[in-house]
Amino acid sequence: MGANTKALKNRIRSVDSTLHTTSAMGLVASSKMRRANQAMQNGKQYVAAYDKVVGVLSTVSECQRSPYMRQAGERTKLIVIAGDRGLAGGYNANIFRLVATMQYDQIIPIGKRACDRYKGEFHSSEKYSGAEATALARKLCKEFVDGEFDRLGIVYTRYVSMMSQEADVKWVLPLQKAENVEAISAIFEPDEETILNATVPDYVAGILMACIRESFASEVTARRMAMDSAGKNARAMIDDLQLQYNRARQSAITQEITEIVAGSGS
Repeated sequence: MGANTKALKNRIRSVDSTLHTTSAMGLVASSKMRRANQAMQNGKQYVAAYDKVVGVLSTVSECQRSPYMRQAGERTKLIVIAGDRGLAGGYNANIFRLVATMQYDQIIPIGKRACDRYKGEFHSSEKYSGAEATALARKLCKEFVDGEFDRLGIVYTRYVSMMSQEADVKWVLPLQKAENVEAISAIFEPDEETILNATVPDYVAGILMACIRESFASEVTARRMAMDSAGKNARAMIDDLQLQYNRARQSAITQEITEIVAGSGS
């Protein structure tokens, strides 16, 4: 019985150590959430401003000649955004599960977990910079115009709420003709097609950064929720183990008393 109480005590100590770890990780995630959410909102506003301009240009007949508005083919390139770390519930797994259902010719991974899985050069999803996004967008736009691939999609995690984040894909190229666009009073010089072609690389870079920021906001939120859940489970496990320990200790004491009484009687 003594060995049983010792094992239970070690188990309680181990779970308590895990509880401290999950609590610390939850606090770190919480500290990053406000900044990540603000960056996500800024990214959405930036893309929304570009959407308005590109949407208007896409409806202009002259812009239909743009290489960015050609009909989509089958050769698909995907940018896959995952996290640099795990312990965020199903955050990374959901991204990889979605990619597994898709047809593609090449993957450009961002985030350590994606880079490890798809054997790409490491790019941090948490610290990805605007300069990196601009360089990648210009490279991809040139390859698209040169006909090296036909479609560009970004697989990322869409932030729905604190309780829900969903893996999704945003198709970036080719551009689609916008519907029900609100007209704006603007004169484009030298002409609409030239402006559209010059705008697209920065537009793609903006969408990429917005997706990365939304994915990171989803990641830290998912990690916070996962650590909260793990903490609750650890506390419940400690309570259960403590009850088992008390019962085992009480049983051991009762047995000792019985043995002493029996010995004194003989």
